[in-house]
Amino acid sequence: MTRPTFFVEEDKIIDALFHEGLDDLHIFKPDSPPVYLERLLSLLPEEYYKKVTVHNHYYLKNEFKLGGIHIDDPQAEKPDGYKGTFSRTCTDLSTLKTLKKKSRYVFLKNIFDSQTDSRERCSFSMADLEEASRRGLIDKHVYALGGMTLERMKTVKELGFGGVVICGDLWSRFDIHQEADFSQVLSYFNKLQAAK
Repeated sequence: MTRPTFFVEEDKIIDALFHEGLDDLHIFKPDSPPVYLERLLSLLPEEYYKKVTVHNHYYLKNEFKLGGIHIDDPQAEKPDGYKGTFSRTCTDLSTLKTLKKKSRYVFLKNIFDSQTDSRERCSFSMADLEEASRRGLIDKHVYALGGMTLERMKTVKELGFGGVVICGDLWSRFDIHQEADFSQVLSYFNKLQAAK
């Protein structure tokens, strides 16, 4: 998932990540005007659009022929008339089964404390997650979100998650104010890919 704010080298890093094998990019820019998202998308090669999911400004899905939309509010319905692929965020194990039925996949949040937002604290105990896994609530259609690191991927795999959402752990390897060289981001991404 992208950082919530834009930065100068972002399109170049995203392009390089796709070149390195990024499966799916979620563009999460909650407080941004749509013109900035349009600009970012226009700087990416069209061949990657089908691997991009937007978290707001859903009209961009059709305009750029993107892979889908993501609904962050667990209570929100999909947009009127929307017929494409969508995923959503879930914050409560009691609604996970229902949300999975209505979505291509679900982000279960917050598995661990967020690295980028100190207000986003772990929502589940390990016992809660183990029980959810045992009951089949956690499966290949549920992705772990929140505080994900390379070191935690093994735990998440053992719980049966279908994937992980990496944000802070990846982007923290690039200082948007000081650097132009993003080789550390790519190197770390390759380690994450190897641990899948």
